[in-house]
Amino acid sequence: MKLQIQAHSIITPASAQANGELVLSNDRKHPFNLFGKELYRYLSIQYPKFFKMDELCQLAFLGTELLTTHIENWNGDKVAIVLGNRSASLSSDKRHYQSIADRDNYFPSPAVFVYTLPNIMLGEMCIRYKITGENTCFMMDRMDAVFLYTYVRQLFEEEQYHYCITGFVNYSDDAYVGELYLVSSQKNTNAPLSRGFDKNFNQIIF
Repeated sequence: MKLQIQAHSIITPASAQANGELVLSNDRKHPFNLFGKELYRYLSIQYPKFFKMDELCQLAFLGTELLTTHIENWNGDKVAIVLGNRSASLSSDKRHYQSIADRDNYFPSPAVFVYTLPNIMLGEMCIRYKITGENTCFMMDRMDAVFLYTYVRQLFEEEQYHYCITGFVNYSDDAYVGELYLVSSQKNTNAPLSRGFDKNFNQIIF
């Protein structure tokens, strides 16, 4: 089965890029809670729930938004998500812990507690993009391209998916990166990229 990368996005503290082109630069070196909102507005997204998400979910959400601009519609049953992550939901976990640590000032927030699992990132992506295929997040120190490639290829071969969003999304209080790839078995002449998907897929050089 021939698989191709149809789109790529990467968001770092320096910038947001899609398919090798700069989308928005973070020249003012804003922290993500500001840069992410700036990118959201720049992309003219209308999805108020974005502002309730934690940073990890926002990072994955924005990366997916950059990734799927050429997709007019898709069958969510035929779309999977396979991501890697290092810090899980540690940033939200700390905020939740701070809200319950003081027994005399005990105000746990349901809005924070709901984000104390990294899988909620997948849930937010599935809700937004109507994805009902397999969605899985693996813990890894950095993007393990060989592992992701092997897992994603097997999904395509055994489950006949049309698309899979894969890559590495990680947020911590010190650093963040969201690097996503849209892999497909379907031809799409509107796709911004058409590059082979192999075990070195993360070495795309623009």
